[in-house]
Amino acid sequence: MVSRKLKGTMATFGTLSDRLTETFRNLRTKGKLSPADVDGTVREIRRALLDADVALAVVKDFTAKVRERALGDEVNRALNPAQQVVQIVNEELIEILGGQQRRLEFAKTPPTVIMLAGLQGSGKTTFAGKLAKQLQGEGHTPLLVAADLQRPNAVTQLQVVAERAGAAIFAPEPGNGVGDPVQVSMAGVEHARRRQHDVVIIDTAGRLGVDAELMKQASDIRSATDPDEVLFVIDAMIGQDAVNTARAFQEGVDFTGVVLSKLDGDARGGAALSVASVTGRPIIFASTGENLEDLEPFHPDRMASRILDLGDILTLIEQAQQAFDEEEAMKVAEKLANEAFTLEDFLEQLQQMKKMGSMKKMLGMLPGMGQMKQQLDDFDEREIDRTEAIIRSMTPGERRNPKILNGSRRLRIAKGSGMTVTDVNQLVQRFDQAAKMMKTVARGGTPQIPGMGSMGKPGASSKRGRKGKSKGGSRSGNPAKRAAENAGLTMSNATPTGSGFGLGGGPKAPSEADLAAIQKLFGKG
Repeated sequence: MVSRKLKGTMATFGTLSDRLTETFRNLRTKGKLSPADVDGTVREIRRALLDADVALAVVKDFTAKVRERALGDEVNRALNPAQQVVQIVNEELIEILGGQQRRLEFAKTPPTVIMLAGLQGSGKTTFAGKLAKQLQGEGHTPLLVAADLQRPNAVTQLQVVAERAGAAIFAPEPGNGVGDPVQVSMAGVEHARRRQHDVVIIDTAGRLGVDAELMKQASDIRSATDPDEVLFVIDAMIGQDAVNTARAFQEGVDFTGVVLSKLDGDARGGAALSVASVTGRPIIFASTGENLEDLEPFHPDRMASRILDLGDILTLIEQAQQAFDEEEAMKVAEKLANEAFTLEDFLEQLQQMKKMGSMKKMLGMLPGMGQMKQQLDDFDEREIDRTEAIIRSMTPGERRNPKILNGSRRLRIAKGSGMTVTDVNQLVQRFDQAAKMMKTVARGGTPQIPGMGSMGKPGASSKRGRKGKSKGGSRSGNPAKRAAENAGLTMSNATPTGSGFGLGGGPKAPSEADLAAIQKLFGKG
């Protein structure tokens, strides 16, 4: 389902994020920062950015600003100098990524004309479908115009993409070298005006490299259609070439915004960190996968947070709000509080979670997940499908009341789902534990975690009388009891493997932030 190469939310920034995180980790061991510490940190940041294919001019400007601010009073007077330096780097990253988020600007009188430009293979046609689908979800009626009449089968490809997106298309010419793209673009805008489409997306031709013919055609289409937005689509994986390509298109066509495609690739990310700074044009969208749903509005602050492994909770919340029905969520909260939450309800929740997309991507948006790349890599997305298969192999009565699952029923379910009886037993056991924990949280309490005791405040003892207890293990005089307690201590400290709900791995205690988020989801506090 998801490539093993995908690390965190954006594989493109994987190496850069690792290098920066390691640099700041070394910095945090120092109570006060000397000029030598600052210079060493800036030097490591410079190396990390250059290795990520960021343009040299951008790197020089960025590190100069970071060094100047890091040697200033705001760091010297800070209670936590290392944290202050991280904040400075975060703020400067936001600046080179464009500063503020910029949305599409729509025409006062429809239709809004959006022209796409870029090299062949940059992802223009796929982006056209993604944008059309997203705009439809916002209540617009987009029309795709097939103006790439040179690349073999380009018109057919756009027709397929339009069909997948459920969008209208204007393609009067067969392409493959036949037809005038300027005339088609003009006719497409007029067609949209007659049919009352409020947005026109013009898919133009590209080349394998920048040339005069490409620029003339793009410039002619722009002059003929007078677009409200000209979006330059650039492959995030092309590295240093991104700067030269962007400059050439800016001079030849003068785009108004940038779209970064293939941000899910295993590249170094230099294009993203260079193009906005070099051209002065904002990045408006980021394409993060092959599916039509894999398109995000570009937020410089959130992208900077991802690169520095500070998480991207806001995007995660937005995706959850799109996938989860608020009315259904309230029903689930009520069922949890009344102990009426069943495997049937859990199956519905699993299906809604799958609408949000890759679990690895969602987990990668959590702060600090860059330090758990191995666990993320080991997470098997298919475990969710296996869990779903087990529940679907149950009868409605069994889903509503798992207590009736005797040995013969569990064997039948295991055979029906292609799993083992052990897998079925683990699912039922984990479901029971999770339902109890969520019920406690929904009622505003703190749950008991197996092997962990009650979840209290960080650093607080879970039992009052444990001050004198040895950290090394149990001191009970009963050998059997001592062995059992030590085994429980080992289990509680074990690192869980990345597995789906109930299939392998051990229970992991949620943090206070996790509990607060669950309570918020269920409308408490």
